[in-house]
Amino acid sequence: MAATPQIRIAKLRGAELEKAVPDLARLRIEVFRDFPYLYEGTLDYEKNYLQVYVKSERAAVIAAYDGKKMVGAATAIPLADDSDYIQEPFIKNKMDVSRIFYFGESVLLKDYRGHGLGHKFFDGREEVALSYPQFNITTFCAVQRPEDHLMRPKDYRPLDEFWKKRGYHKDESLKATFSWKDIGQKEETPKAMTYWLREWKR
Repeated sequence: MAATPQIRIAKLRGAELEKAVPDLARLRIEVFRDFPYLYEGTLDYEKNYLQVYVKSERAAVIAAYDGKKMVGAATAIPLADDSDYIQEPFIKNKMDVSRIFYFGESVLLKDYRGHGLGHKFFDGREEVALSYPQFNITTFCAVQRPEDHLMRPKDYRPLDEFWKKRGYHKDESLKATFSWKDIGQKEETPKAMTYWLREWKR
């Protein structure tokens, strides 16, 4: 198992972020195949999806490298720069999207977990968000799978406690439905997503 001192953390923006899109696409496909996402992704879709970060001047990727290999990454972008379906629950709740920074995904290969990289990803993304004075909320969303899901591993542990320790709380009023193809499925199906928030006193 990789040791933490071997890992280099980099903040990617602009041209560096764009160059990293293929690596991030591959990571998303590999990591999100596992429960609870069970995501059947394709490189073409991923590369297109990630263009929203390339186009945003204030977006960033916090990437973890073992040598030259990207082994983990987490994304951050102003909510107003992201897709309409990401913004929709906040607009419905009459929240000012111009003051919210969205953390899109955090993916890490299994062999590199348990060394504190999840905290480094949050630290890096929060640093990006708070570098702009107008933002006072950071947020992300997570899929809600049923407790009795047939593909739920017996040793699966949700990340709720980790997120709570980071100062985030689940907001049941902020829900969305995302669609993707599960492993082995022929068609996309809707998935329930719930947002988590952290409010910052600025």
